[in-house]
Amino acid sequence: MIQFPRLIADFAALPSWRLLRWLPLLAVFAMMAAPPSADAATRRRAAGAYDGTWTVVFATTRGNCSSGYSVPFTVFGSRVSSAGGGRVSGLVNRAGAVAVRVSVGASRASGGGRLAGSYGAGSWSGSISGDRCSGTWQATRG
Repeated sequence: MIQFPRLIADFAALPSWRLLRWLPLLAVFAMMAAPPSADAATRRRAAGAYDGTWTVVFATTRGNCSSGYSVPFTVFGSRVSSAGGGRVSGLVNRAGAVAVRVSVGASRASGGGRLAGSYGAGSWSGSISGDRCSGTWQATRG
């Protein structure tokens, strides 16, 4: 085990020009002794069981809207956002319950359901190109 008081005393006794060669070693010790940054701690705490990119496929069960649209969503921590195209906002809790709002141009929809492992399913409703529609969705991660 390193005896820090002795190490510091030995260091203080060195001539000043020799101190410079110890500077990199001191920097390493300082980094190891410093607590992790708040940003890193926030990222670790925010990471969740559902993090990643999810591909969501929508099926229409009521209304005159097309089926089979596939949309990528991103989950990070408890936040759901767009992984490309449209505006997406939503939340997922620790149990996997998810609620999302999506808008693309004049079309708007909201939905809810559950994620479990790398799969998810639920229902949606909204106004797509002026038509009121509703249906189901299925999601896969990765």
